[in-house]
This record gives sequence, structure tokens and C-alpha cells, in this order.
Amino acid sequence: MRLEGVRRVFDDRIVLSNFHLSISPGEFLAILGPSGCGKSTLLRMIARLAPPDAGSIAFTPSENFQTAFVFQDAHLLPWRTVLENAALPLELTGVAREQRRQKARKALEQVNLAEALALYPAQLSGGMRMRVSLARALVTGPRLLLLDEPFAALDELTRFHLDVQLRRLWQASGMTVIFVTHSISEAAFLAERAVVLARREGRIKLDRRLELPGERTNELRGDARFAEESKLLLDQMEEQ
Repeated sequence: MRLEGVRRVFDDRIVLSNFHLSISPGEFLAILGPSGCGKSTLLRMIARLAPPDAGSIAFTPSENFQTAFVFQDAHLLPWRTVLENAALPLELTGVAREQRRQKARKALEQVNLAEALALYPAQLSGGMRMRVSLARALVTGPRLLLLDEPFAALDELTRFHLDVQLRRLWQASGMTVIFVTHSISEAAFLAERAVVLARREGRIKLDRRLELPGERTNELRGDARFAEESKLLLDQMEEQ
């Protein structure tokens, strides 16, 4: 994926200006920056939910691939079971009932919710609801997964567990992941590469490939290498 000269303006306020970024297939990229710097706007344009005012966003080899988007709120339908919520994207595209339920079961197994298929959203914890949202994104077999601060409203321990799970799902699937977050430690734990945006006009302050092991467990959070990478990201975030 290649973004060249991308510009986006809201009410005469320049959110992104002459923005350039290349993302390799299979990469896990974290995008950080202060509120209002254009992180979510950038993600929506990559998802083709909003067009840039100028510049281009090109996909290689083509745009004919599945993209999934996970928002901060799980947005589950309260009258549908966990299985029915996970199967919804396939239902909307006309996949037969038994086939979509089978794929939804598999996606829910990937996020450790195989025992919760018949439950309703009101019966789930916040972390479980977010896992259903993640399964709903995975059910279509996306090659590009976009996440806009999906774990921001969760407690820290739940976030830690979901970070480990998401990292493993990425390693198993080979999909490209772009993860927007305010959390420096979350970005350092999850991503292979981190981009820090400046407060104004989406200028890239830091584009760094993180020097951390491929296999990441919660023990890494106490490692000196993790602390060093987190400090590098923090320094750039503070110098706005």
C-alpha cells in the first residue's frame, strides 16, 4: 500500500497535508499521535470510507481484496446471539446460513469464544464483546485489518490479554494490520513498526521498526528492550 501526497481538510482545518507512507504486505503497523492529529481520518481513508481531498492511496497488487474495520465500540446487535453477530458480514453478502454459521464458529474459536455462541451482548463483559467484534472482522478472511483504538475502553489486564491474542492472530494469518492507538506500551507490544504523527497536518515525526522479538508474551513488558522502545516512542509523543 502506498499513500502519496494525501491531503484532508475539515472546515478549513488541514488534518493531513502532503502525507506519504508505504506499508508492506503482512506488516503490523501502529499509528500513534495526540488527539486530533489525523490518525482516525487516515484509517478511514485507507478503508475507503472517506476520499482524500488530494493525493492518492494505491494498493498492490490491486484493490480487489477484503478489508475489515474494528472500531472502539463493539457495535453488536443486542437482539442477536454471539454467533449471529459474528456471522453478520457474511449474511449481508448473501452467504448461505449453514456456511456462514460454520465460518462464524471458526472465527469465534480463534478469539476463544467457542463456549459463548448462544449468549447475547448484554451477557458479555467488555472484553468479550470486543472479541466478538474482532471475530466479526475476521470471518470474511480479510487481507487488511484496520483497528481504531479497539481496546481503549477496557481495563489494563483485559487489554494485555487481547494484545497477546491479536498478535497471535496476525502471526497465524499473515494479514496486514494497521492499529491506531494512544497507548505507547500497546503500540510497542503489538507492532513490528510504529509511526508517530505530529499534532498538526499529520507530519510523521518518527517511523521506526521496533527492535523486539517476534514472539511476544506479557513477560516482555518487563524487558529492558521493551522499556527502551517505549521510551523512544514517548519522547516523540512528548515533543509535539
